[in-house]
Amino acid sequence: MSDLLRLATAGSVDDGKSTLVGRLLYDTKSVLADQIDAVTRASVDRGLATPDLSLLVDGLRAEREQGITIDVAYRYFATPKRSFVLADTPGHVQYTRNTVSGASTAQLVILLVDARKGVIEQTRRHAAVMALLGVPKLVLAVNKIDLVENPGEVFTQISDEFNALTAALGWGPDDVQEIPVSALYGENIASRSERTPYYTGPSLIEHLESVPVDAEPHNVGLRFPVQYVIRPRTAEFPDYRGYAGQIAAGEVRPGDEVVVLPAGIRTTVTKVDTADGELDHAEAGRSVTLLLADEIDISRGDVIASPADAPEPIDDFEATVCVLSEKPLRPGARLLLKHGTKTTQAIVGAVIERFDEQELSADPDPGTLSLNEIGRIHIRVAEPIVADNYAVNRHTGSFLLIDPASGNTLAAGLVGDALSAVEIGERGVPT
Repeated sequence: MSDLLRLATAGSVDDGKSTLVGRLLYDTKSVLADQIDAVTRASVDRGLATPDLSLLVDGLRAEREQGITIDVAYRYFATPKRSFVLADTPGHVQYTRNTVSGASTAQLVILLVDARKGVIEQTRRHAAVMALLGVPKLVLAVNKIDLVENPGEVFTQISDEFNALTAALGWGPDDVQEIPVSALYGENIASRSERTPYYTGPSLIEHLESVPVDAEPHNVGLRFPVQYVIRPRTAEFPDYRGYAGQIAAGEVRPGDEVVVLPAGIRTTVTKVDTADGELDHAEAGRSVTLLLADEIDISRGDVIASPADAPEPIDDFEATVCVLSEKPLRPGARLLLKHGTKTTQAIVGAVIERFDEQELSADPDPGTLSLNEIGRIHIRVAEPIVADNYAVNRHTGSFLLIDPASGNTLAAGLVGDALSAVEIGERGVPT
């Protein structure tokens, strides 16, 4: 089990995401006493009988004034069993790009629904986006369960409907946990509540502490994008030539055979070096310097990979993108593509289809993709990139499209057809 769990929240407006996050921080004693005092005073000024814990997380003035979440806010908290990095994402449709950004690295997403409203369009939209991003685990938090009559029946009905949706989107029964909660009063958050006798599962924090989540759900070999070539050329290290970077996938040991891409040259790892000394083994997420048996022309942007399943360098491919800029994405656009440590020129070919989040369908040949829209496009790059399909590996299958004139990020992309699991019709997602 990982010592660190990366999670995100999602849900519709007023479902209680900020209150839930505030409750998680409060119950895990992750906020300072003066912060609690400030929230208590602000709540009293508003005439509230209990502290409004959402004020702990809605930091922007516009968020406080409107009572909504706009930006993605990252929170850090811990229990004796596990540490957590949480991305609190917006619920509004117009902030879909923020939701995509916040959930893109999540190992688990807490998807909230209001018990009085049940599964609504935004619930289905967010579930589809999480399926597109390949999020391994989901928690359905049925919030405000204290405000409905026959809560047991309501919880069962919502859970059944949600399970039908997630099954169609590709999750198995062990990947989804439904929990009835009241974020306002802390029911089933830190501990199981006596007020929900119909529910016998874990509290939210108990589940977060125990859910098994792999750092990378797909078992792929070494992927090591070279970030920097180290050649001191000093009296102490006259012949030292090391390739520094962070392991994106897999693992590496001295003696391993590797292939350098895109050149396709094979060699052997002689040393795995760090600032603290040599290692006999390093896994994904570790920053290291690799020394190789042969002198090879390697530069920033090249990838050192396992020969057994090394990806083929590609210069012409389809991808799924989410537009992050007000500047539309059009066929013929000449952009920069940043993949890992490599940046190259790119041109957008056809815009193949646009994902309709409200209908969970695809509109063929839309012409352009606008802000917050998700769609499938064709891309050609000037220099080959060493990328996996996003369905195989999230870290090596993602990229950014950048406006070369302004330097602004225009879109976030996933190599391959990530929409294949979430469309209707022949792709089987119910409306």
